[in-house]
Amino acid sequence: MTPPNYPPKPRPGDRVAVVSPSAGLPAIFPHVYELGLRRLREEFGLEPVEYPTTRVMGADPRERARDLTAAFADPTITAVLATIGGDDQITVTPHLDDAVLRANPKPFFGYSDNTNLLNHLHRLGIVGYHGGSVLVHLGRPGRPHPLTFDSLRAALFTSGWYDLTPAPEWGDRPGDWRDPASLAHEPEMLPGEGWRWQGPRRVVEGRAWGGNLEILHWLMAADRVPPVEALAGSVLVVETSEEMPPATEVFRMLRNMGERGLLTASPAVLVGRAKAWDFEKPHSVEERREWAEAQREAVTRALAAYAPDAVVVFDVDLGHTDPQLIVPYGGEVRVDAVERRISVRY
Repeated sequence: MTPPNYPPKPRPGDRVAVVSPSAGLPAIFPHVYELGLRRLREEFGLEPVEYPTTRVMGADPRERARDLTAAFADPTITAVLATIGGDDQITVTPHLDDAVLRANPKPFFGYSDNTNLLNHLHRLGIVGYHGGSVLVHLGRPGRPHPLTFDSLRAALFTSGWYDLTPAPEWGDRPGDWRDPASLAHEPEMLPGEGWRWQGPRRVVEGRAWGGNLEILHWLMAADRVPPVEALAGSVLVVETSEEMPPATEVFRMLRNMGERGLLTASPAVLVGRAKAWDFEKPHSVEERREWAEAQREAVTRALAAYAPDAVVVFDVDLGHTDPQLIVPYGGEVRVDAVERRISVRY
């Protein structure tokens, strides 16, 4: 197996692209977006460069692909950051110029609907970074979360191994962006209970692949996931979005992945903490615990059928909850079930 292709890292003072390959929500929530840009400058010392569709809702997929391609082609740009996710990036990636991406690999940061681009880069042999967004994480109300920013800083600027840390507190109930005053108040947080481990006590090393479960299911339907043989030995990373698919659907999506052989290929699985609150589903704390437990049971049932010997870690902070840790997509991951430790190489 060829070594993973980690793109060169930016340095403080560099120009970085800020793009909206999915939803152009900076157009609707400029106050959140501007806070994120300010922190990108002040906390990380990076100069954001916008593209024509960055602040446009409903931009043509070909125009969004043009901006992405331009960001990778520009020699003065050293990293590419997504503003947020969305639901139609699957229509954007077919219009990318893969020759340009291969010739100019750069660190790309995004999650959720950006699973499309992370998977696309993975198929081109380029390591991306699952996590980080200008609105959600750089624009977090109140103050940046220290775990998020420490992980993001390490992923942006360093290339060594980094230990992921269980969050001492977590949240999935964001403020209402429609109210600019909400940016003054930190989101509600709940006590952390650590990671939950299942499976054999052994150490697994592999390259990360996966992302948002709903998007992975769409990618399977579009026949855009890598062949099973290319994923053999991968550490599967899965998480669910604010659309909060019920446990039954989570099981079915994983079952479909299992029927394709994608679960058997993975000796270790990292499962993001399930988001269990949304404005349309304002669950109580107890309801959120019950929702998360049902999600864990659904994942356990699917893996028992298709990957019974896998090391499984639940409630890793790598998805749609707060804080968020960065995982190198296509990069190296070590899952140590003996010492109960997860390390990633940025």
